[in-house]
Amino acid sequence: MRLSELDYALPTELIAQRPLDQRDHSRLLVYERATGEVRHRRFSELPDELDPDELAVVNDTRVLPARIRIERPRGEVLLLEKTGDGLWQGLARPTKRLRVGRHYGPVELVEHLGEGRWLLRLEGEPAGEMPLPPYITEALEDPERYQTVYAQEEGSAAAPTAGLHFTPELLARLDVERVTLHVGLDTFRPVTADDLERHELHSERYEVGPAAWERIRAAPRVLAVGTTTVRVLESLARGAPLRGRTDLFVRPGFEFGRVDSLLTNFHLPRSTLLALVMAFCGVEETRRLYRLAVDERYRFYSFGDAMLIR
Repeated sequence: MRLSELDYALPTELIAQRPLDQRDHSRLLVYERATGEVRHRRFSELPDELDPDELAVVNDTRVLPARIRIERPRGEVLLLEKTGDGLWQGLARPTKRLRVGRHYGPVELVEHLGEGRWLLRLEGEPAGEMPLPPYITEALEDPERYQTVYAQEEGSAAAPTAGLHFTPELLARLDVERVTLHVGLDTFRPVTADDLERHELHSERYEVGPAAWERIRAAPRVLAVGTTTVRVLESLARGAPLRGRTDLFVRPGFEFGRVDSLLTNFHLPRSTLLALVMAFCGVEETRRLYRLAVDERYRFYSFGDAMLIR
């Protein structure tokens, strides 16, 4: 697959800058792969679009307050993951002006790993800001709006955004199982290689309980809530252990082993997330649906609307 196939035109005013007042009031574009039918609904109507025996699988990771502002030089550190020896991996900028062994607020830089990544030591627990994506330029009044209502296992540098639409009341209408994948920023890093075969993902930590996997494995139909959930389920379907790391890169040509339906937001151009959607839905079908979403003025990206592909 060529990188240019992951491009599309998006008016900047369609990039959602804030969440809606009510989580489940987002719009929901429904696409039936078997017939090509498209329906425009509200997210609160999701249960009506699922089969009675469909199991919804969510990623219950919780986002860390991982963005730490620093002074002299003015910049920031973004925590990515805690290592086994009590240190952290993170991104720090401006990298060229930072020095190994120096303290910047609660952060001590231990080793430069390249490409802006650092090994660092943190005083205490993370106590920064929510790590909102750079395309969101408005301040977030309530940090909990960048968490799903079922977020439990702390460890992500970004939210699994498909789950942001759920309310406790809506979840109660579904049969739900949980998995955990701690989202790293590499998932959202733009693809730069002209040929997707040459793009590599850094691995991310995941864990699935034995009973949860038995339910998922035996379910008549599985709805994956978000691309991170897809990567966990398809890793396990290929024989991965119930706990570990995955660098599975799902792109067109991929054969799905456990996911029957996909619930997802509208993703950035040139992203591995968009490649995953194209793998599930088809390249040209996805491009057509994104053009339709633009024409219908759907809201895009993290705080935007959702799409259900069946």
